Amino acid sequence: MANPLFSDRNVDFLLYEVLHLEGLLALPAFSEHSRETCDLFLQSCRKLAREVLFPSYRRLDAEPPELREGAVHVHPLLREVLPRMVELGIVNASRPTSVGGQQLPMTVASFASAYLMAGNLSAYGYLGLTSGAARLLESFGSAALKEQFMDRMYSGEWTGTMALTEPQAGSSLSDVSTRATPRDGGYYAIQGSKIFISGGDHDLTENVVHLTLARIEGAPAGIKGVSLFAIPKKRWQDGALRDNDVRVAGLIHKIGWRGLPSLALNFGEDGECRGWLVGEAHRGIYYMFQMMNEARLMVGWNGIATASAAYFEACEYAAERPQGRPLSAKDPTTPQVPIIEHADVRRMLLRQKAIVEGGTALLATTARYYDLAEHAPDAAQRAEAKMLLELLTPVAKTFPAERGFEANTLAVQVHGGYGYSSEYLPEAWLRDQKLNSLHEGTSGIQSLDLLGRKVIAGGGQAMALLQREIIATIRQARELGVNEDSTGRLEGALAALLSVTTHLALLGMRGQVEEMMRHSYDYLDLFSVVVIGWQWLAQAAAAQKGLREATSSSDFYQGKLCAAQYWLTTELPRVGYLAALCRTGEDSYARMQPSWF
Repeated sequence: MANPLFSDRNVDFLLYEVLHLEGLLALPAFSEHSRETCDLFLQSCRKLAREVLFPSYRRLDAEPPELREGAVHVHPLLREVLPRMVELGIVNASRPTSVGGQQLPMTVASFASAYLMAGNLSAYGYLGLTSGAARLLESFGSAALKEQFMDRMYSGEWTGTMALTEPQAGSSLSDVSTRATPRDGGYYAIQGSKIFISGGDHDLTENVVHLTLARIEGAPAGIKGVSLFAIPKKRWQDGALRDNDVRVAGLIHKIGWRGLPSLALNFGEDGECRGWLVGEAHRGIYYMFQMMNEARLMVGWNGIATASAAYFEACEYAAERPQGRPLSAKDPTTPQVPIIEHADVRRMLLRQKAIVEGGTALLATTARYYDLAEHAPDAAQRAEAKMLLELLTPVAKTFPAERGFEANTLAVQVHGGYGYSSEYLPEAWLRDQKLNSLHEGTSGIQSLDLLGRKVIAGGGQAMALLQREIIATIRQARELGVNEDSTGRLEGALAALLSVTTHLALLGMRGQVEEMMRHSYDYLDLFSVVVIGWQWLAQAAAAQKGLREATSSSDFYQGKLCAAQYWLTTELPRVGYLAALCRTGEDSYARMQPSWF
C-alpha cells in the first residue's frame, strides 16, 4: 500500500470531532466556505502530495541543487512540481480575497500544507517561505511595494525569502551589520552578507524577493536600530528586469532538505544593490517577528509531517516483514509472523503514533487560535486567542522537532538493518528532521522565549487562559466517561506546571534571572509534556463520544484511547522530575567552566 503521508481519518477526526470546524466556518470571515469546500481543497492537496510530490522526493534528495557560474540550478522535476502547487492556491490559501486569496481558515490551510510537506518538504519550502514573505508586505508594505512585489509572490510568479542570519551574528539579530544607505529615488543602497538563506536563488522563477534585515546608517545600536527591506534579485529598470547586485557567495551542502538550496548571499558587491524600506525605519525586528512566528509554526508542521510519513512507512514495513515467532510458540517449524506481532515493535509504533498525532493535534489547535485571533466576533475573544497562540508557538515549533526526531529514529529502528541504508526512506527523513530543531530559533532559544517572555507576559494572563482551556478539557473528558486515572494525571501535571511556573516567575521578580532561566530547556520539555497530555485527553474524550455513536468499526477510536493512555501514563510522570530540576536549580552545567571541558 502506498504511504498515505497523513491519516485522512485522523485529519477529519481532529477537524470535526475535536476542534469542531463548523464553529469557525460560522464566522463571517469564512461565510463563503463550508465543510464541502474545505474537504475539496484538502482532497486536492492530498492527491497532489501522494501522486506528484512524494514520487519526486527520492530524486530531489539524491540530486541537490548545483551552483554553476554564480547561479543555482535546481532539479528539473521542480519545474513540474512547483506550478502544480501554485495552481492549488496554496501560497495564499488563508489570505483574504482582496489579495487574491481563498480566505480559508488557517486550520484547514495548515492541514492542506502538511500533506504537501509530508510529500516533499523541500518542494513545499519554496512556497511556504514565499507565503510568509508576501504576508509581511501585505501587513506592513506600502501600496507600491504590494503592487511591485506582493502580488507577484502570492501568484507564484516570483518567490520570496527571509534574510536574517549573518555569518558573524547567527541567531543574535541585534548584531546585524548589513548596511542600508538612503538614496534619491526612494530606495536604499544595500551592502552586506547573509547566510543560510533557504531558496535564496534558483532557476524556477525569474525573480526572488528577499525580506531582509539591515541597519540604516546612523541607526541606534542593537535591536532598536534594525530595519526591514525588500531586496529583489532583479529590479525593474527601463521597463525590464535587470540585475540588482545580489550575488550567491556559496551553496551550503546540507545533510537533509536537499531539494531546497541554502545559500550565502552578498548584497552590493558592486555597489548597485537596491532595497526598499518596508514600513517605518528601525522597526524591522517587530515586523519580522510576524514572519518568524509563522515560520516557527511552519517548522512545527514540517516536523510532524516528516515524522508522520516515516511512521506510516514503519507501520507498513512492520505489517509485511516476517521475522521470528510468538514467545509462546514451541514449534520452530511454524511460520514466521510479521514483526508487528512482537510487543517491542508495537511499543515503538505506538510511541511514534503518540508523538505524531499528539503533535498534529497541538498544531491544529494552534491554527484554530490563529483563526480566532484574526476573526473572532469580539475584541476580547481575539485578544485571548492571540495570547494563547503566542504562548503555544514555542512549544508547537519545538515539540514536533525534538520529539519528531525521536519518532524518526524509531522508524529507522523498526526497519532494523534495512533502516540504516539509503535503499529505504526512513534514513532520509531522519536527516530532514534534524534541521527542524535548528532553524527559526533553536530549541534553547525557544525555551528562553517561553519561560522568559510568554508565560510571564501580562502578569501570567496567558497561563491563566491555558489553565482554563485544560480544565475545560478535563471536565469534558470526565463527563464523557474517560477514566479518572487519565483525567487525574493531567490535573496533577497541570498543578505541578503552574506551581513551578509561579516559583520561577518569583525568582525573576527578585532579580535572580540566572536562577530562573537555568533550566529553561527542562521547563519547555515539562510544558510540552503537559500540553500534549491535554491534546491527548481532548482526543480521548472525542473518541469516547465516537464509540458511543459508532455504527461501524470502532478500531480507530480504540487506537486513540490506547495512544492517549500511553502518553498520559508513561509521559506525565516525567513532569515531577522535570519540575524538581527547575525548582531546585541543579547547577552542574551553570557551574561548569569553559576551561574544564
